Amino acid sequence: MNDNGPTPLDRLRPLTARSIVLSTLLGHHPPRLPARALVRVGELFGVAEGTVRVALSRMVAAGDLRQTGGTYALTSRLLARQARQDESRTPRTRRWHGDWEIALVTTAERRPAAERTALRQAMAGLRLAELREGSWLRPANLDRPRPAVVTEQCTWFTGTPDDDPAALAARLWDLDAWAAHARALMAALDRADTLADRFTIAAAALRHLLADPLLPAALLPPDWPGTPLRTHYARFEADLREALRPYVSD
Repeated sequence: MNDNGPTPLDRLRPLTARSIVLSTLLGHHPPRLPARALVRVGELFGVAEGTVRVALSRMVAAGDLRQTGGTYALTSRLLARQARQDESRTPRTRRWHGDWEIALVTTAERRPAAERTALRQAMAGLRLAELREGSWLRPANLDRPRPAVVTEQCTWFTGTPDDDPAALAARLWDLDAWAAHARALMAALDRADTLADRFTIAAAALRHLLADPLLPAALLPPDWPGTPLRTHYARFEADLREALRPYVSD
């Protein structure tokens, strides 16, 4: 830790065999690679072949990967995560006219914990925020389908707030904290001088983009770093893809 407090690198998840395999497949299209390629990538980061193969076996047992012959691919749950990551990098937006999406949970019976958890995860994926329990909303500027879990449990409306919409957005999302961390990640990407650090920071940048509320520009603070972080990551990813090419090619 430096005199200014923890940096993004201080808080990043450690680079493990599992995280290397997962990040490599999430960034690969299609997300399917032979074991030998994943072993090569692991060795690039100093992870032994046996450690990578143990991680692959455990990920298959946990339902993270499926194995066909000597090839490993993401399962449907992680394919959905890859789709969310891809969408977070190139979000589908539409012109905003001031209206908001509003979803109210209207199921009469008490829902099992699993259903409540699934609903919260789906709402987060749709980038809605919870104003109070059972009441979710966001500006209607995103173009994406609603999964069945939210259409079955909620009634949807369109409306506009009586008060300042920018103040409401600031109440629903901690925009200053998101922006500060995005800027720190960009600075960390610029400073990183090892492939392992760059790989780790890239994964953190993708996770952070998943939490971008993707608000209309009129509701954002000045100099919002969402687009710069995407541009920064895209430039970095191109360099990383080139560095990994010899290790993931057949």
